[in-house]
Amino acid sequence: MASPLRVLRRRVLTPGESNVRLDVRGFHVKEPASRDLLETIGRTFLAGYASAAEARVPRDAEEPLERIPTRFRGFGYEGAAMGFAVRDGLPGPHRHHVDGFLAGRADAHVYMAYVGIGWAMARLPRLRWSRLSAPDPLLRWLVLDGYGFHQAYFRTRRYVHEQFREPRFPWPAGGPRWYADRVIDQGIGRAMWFVGGADAARVAALLDGFAPERRADLYAGAGLAATYAGGADESELEWFREHAGRYAAQLAQGSAFAAGARVRAGLVVPHTGTATRVFCGLDPAQAARVTDEALPDPSRPGEVPAYEVWRQRIAEQITSVGRR
Repeated sequence: MASPLRVLRRRVLTPGESNVRLDVRGFHVKEPASRDLLETIGRTFLAGYASAAEARVPRDAEEPLERIPTRFRGFGYEGAAMGFAVRDGLPGPHRHHVDGFLAGRADAHVYMAYVGIGWAMARLPRLRWSRLSAPDPLLRWLVLDGYGFHQAYFRTRRYVHEQFREPRFPWPAGGPRWYADRVIDQGIGRAMWFVGGADAARVAALLDGFAPERRADLYAGAGLAATYAGGADESELEWFREHAGRYAAQLAQGSAFAAGARVRAGLVVPHTGTATRVFCGLDPAQAARVTDEALPDPSRPGEVPAYEVWRQRIAEQITSVGRR
């Protein structure tokens, strides 16, 4: 049984479920099924966050997370990673919750966990960012993907409709700062799948409203969300792929990332395969294999971050071996 202090911490730290209702957020509702799906994802994220807020040690969160249905479990781990990162960032001597979390079952959900750390970054003062643990030099960029998602989801008018872009984003300390903007855009594009209610036409209209130089990253994020979260049938996805046009390779790259995350965690579900077949011309295992084979050496110096090299390799390989 949880101690009264841990129960209180859960209540104090965890946002209310109304925060993920589409009507509260002002997001588009395509139809009841997609609304229920997207709101269930939001509630699952908050449940994972609450598990982390209440846990005595990171391992205590694993049992409730593993009880989450397959389709939604990754979102629970994402929320838990945010919760542990917030705890790491709060004043006090207790730290390294994220490291302990990733040392357990969360390792299988490492991509989602790094994104969850980005949610925490958006909620913590910048002077606390140095306490956030993101040691993998390749995956640390996913933290900014999570940051971008959070800002577009909770500050939609500013980041989506006004298309705000933060000047000289100060993280990671080693830079390069110009690339931080691009990864934040990937997170914004992922969030727009939710803002647009998983309605491919509505999402495309939002994406196309941005400057052309931002759209490749935005479409990559949307492709990831469409594949990982779902919510659109095959005909909608085919329309989305055709509409993407010159950004179809980036759409496929995001889809392959999502497949890699679900395959690694053992969470592949039917909509994953539908999306990868449409966007990549591959099944989820094949798409995940592309991401594995395209991995660069993150320690190798270069002007272009290894994470971007990875994304480019994935897009190029899918273009050559997949549908296109």
